[in-house]
Amino acid sequence: MPLFETEHAPESLPFDETLTTLRSVLPEKLRQPHVGIVCGSGLHTLAAAFREVVEVPYSTLAGFGKSTVPGHKSSLAFGLVGPGEGVPVVAMLGRLHPYEGHKLSTVVYPIRVMARLGVRNLIITNAAGALNPNIDVGTIVVIQDHIAFPNLTGMNPLLGPQIDSKYPRFLPLSSAYSVTLRRFAFLAAHKLQLGLNALTEGVYAWVSGPTYETPAEGRMLRNSGADVVGMSTIPEVVAGKEEGLDVLVLSLVTNKVVIPDQYRSIKEEVEAELAGNPVIRQDEAQVSHEEVLLIGKQKAEVMKGLVEKIVELIAASAARG
Repeated sequence: MPLFETEHAPESLPFDETLTTLRSVLPEKLRQPHVGIVCGSGLHTLAAAFREVVEVPYSTLAGFGKSTVPGHKSSLAFGLVGPGEGVPVVAMLGRLHPYEGHKLSTVVYPIRVMARLGVRNLIITNAAGALNPNIDVGTIVVIQDHIAFPNLTGMNPLLGPQIDSKYPRFLPLSSAYSVTLRRFAFLAAHKLQLGLNALTEGVYAWVSGPTYETPAEGRMLRNSGADVVGMSTIPEVVAGKEEGLDVLVLSLVTNKVVIPDQYRSIKEEVEAELAGNPVIRQDEAQVSHEEVLLIGKQKAEVMKGLVEKIVELIAASAARG
């Protein structure tokens, strides 16, 4: 059966049941979060910045899937961020990916729930590989645009019946990333004295995973204009935009994509061997998820402080009207 016939039917999404459960377990002050946060691989400790935290397991919420990837938890964390009374926020401590077997409607369901709780600003974090050789491991890339090959080839979360007739059938994404929130990201970095090289701007390429890119694929993505690549985020961006949210994406570079200047030539090695000459074998680099989690752990405090400061700037801006 075609993807668009199985992806989602509006009447099958259990929003009322999910919201009723959340309201029954949350104190009044946490029931209408202003900011939603999605935590990427190894970054679920972002919730350590919250006060008066209430965690709600995905398993207790209708419509939610289970995150199965190491470095991701499976719960929503509600809490307060910032000085004084604080800003109510909600964070996904672990996202859902299509490569885990989840339908795209399940992947983006938490974003739609956040919007119905009152969230207006969405901060999405992820771990990403650097395609741009000028971007070092540990850099935080403020995403300004994306290339989503799955979206273009039949793996789009908006395929199928519309969730609500008030949404545009053809959603424009030329302004997918909020200029205001991107500005707050750099202002926050300045206030935290992170240094000029801690953050940069760039284009994110979404691939389905769960395989890491071949050198040829990495080269193609780089040549297409992408600076970083990852296996998540864009479905959430698309759903967030459809829900009318302001979206910010922060990509933590956890590894360099393996794109050698030239391939190891087995032909040349055999020719050298047959001629009795020494054979110089090149080491072949590989990426691992353990490497991704390690960098995520090392940069967790920086990401936590940055997100916390961005939330404070959002709140200050809202207070000024």
